[in-house]
Amino acid sequence: MRDQPRVVLGVGGGIAAYKACELLRRLTESGHAVRVVPTAAALRFVGAPTWSALSGAPVATEVWDDVHEVPHVRIGQEADLVVVAPATADVLSRAATGRADDLLTNVLLTARCPVVFAPAMHTEMWEHPATRENVATLRRRGAVVIEPAEGRLTGADTGKGRLPDPAALFDVCRRVLARGAAPVPADLAGRHVVVSAGGTREPLDPVRYLGNHSSGKQGYALARTAAARGARVTLVAANTALPDPAGVRVVPVGSADELEKAVREAAADADAVVMAAAVADFRPAVRAGQKIKKREGHEPEPIALVRNPDILAGLAADRPQGQVVAGFAAETEDVLANGRAKLARKGCDLLVVNRVGEGLAFGTEENEAVIVEAGGAETPVPHGPKEALADRVWDVVARLLDAR
Repeated sequence: MRDQPRVVLGVGGGIAAYKACELLRRLTESGHAVRVVPTAAALRFVGAPTWSALSGAPVATEVWDDVHEVPHVRIGQEADLVVVAPATADVLSRAATGRADDLLTNVLLTARCPVVFAPAMHTEMWEHPATRENVATLRRRGAVVIEPAEGRLTGADTGKGRLPDPAALFDVCRRVLARGAAPVPADLAGRHVVVSAGGTREPLDPVRYLGNHSSGKQGYALARTAAARGARVTLVAANTALPDPAGVRVVPVGSADELEKAVREAAADADAVVMAAAVADFRPAVRAGQKIKKREGHEPEPIALVRNPDILAGLAADRPQGQVVAGFAAETEDVLANGRAKLARKGCDLLVVNRVGEGLAFGTEENEAVIVEAGGAETPVPHGPKEALADRVWDVVARLLDAR
């Protein structure tokens, strides 16, 4: 059916090819028409019958198969998305140099739709200057090349170069398709963005803490959408229980002090910082070394609090030239007035102001807000998925970056 989004799944010749079977399943079960185009080497890991059975479509690797249908041109022309997973160092090299020596590279040359590469290889290969230059070339041309994950590779090796989880890859594909099939460059390509997410916890004793209800879902939505728009993303996550987004470097933290240290370190070379984490305003003045015991007949001792550093204001004050700094303001009353006042105090470029409370924002899948800019512009974002709000935030950030 033509109303089904048409996806070409290119598969490179790496051991991670087996993971692409799960990505294929997710794509087909969600209503996408998928044509698998493996390299000859990929078929050494997963055979053509498997790809054909899972996709319901014929599988070919050479331009000489079904020549009368001109597959080397037609497949790319008709696609709404091309995703290559795993994208080996060889595939990245051939794509960057415009080779056309098999069906997959011909498809990449004829595609006029968004293209996503999910690299997978050993760390040394990923870090080699030739691979880095090929990645930079592809990103410069508008392709989305997501960062590989860190973890166990083949054999006993571990490091960066692992193919991200298929569920996370599927989410990237979904987000890229949602932005439209037009062959426009990813507007955050070549940018490094830092996002904070979750809620900090300030220890009272070894078992108790002061915290908040933030789940981290909005921050994770910001990280996922930034990666889908081509950015290199560092996500500083405070006490979340969410799966790592594909192509995103995740730095786990606990307290406000830990979050500030991690964000400042990551922000040193960042083009933009978006503080979506709910950072505790206060922490206990003294952390008890042992669990505070309940004593019968005695009221608990008052807990003295001290202020935590204002991380957002500090980042805005110390930012390098050209960096965009954005924050979130969770309010329960006089939402917009309080948000405007907070924007002035913080000194950042924009503030996402939203109402929180029972069933609002924290822990939910949806959100609504007003994006308030230092220049006076205000952008209301109606109630909807948190990813929709995230995309609107990046729209503003990208515009401000382009103006600097």
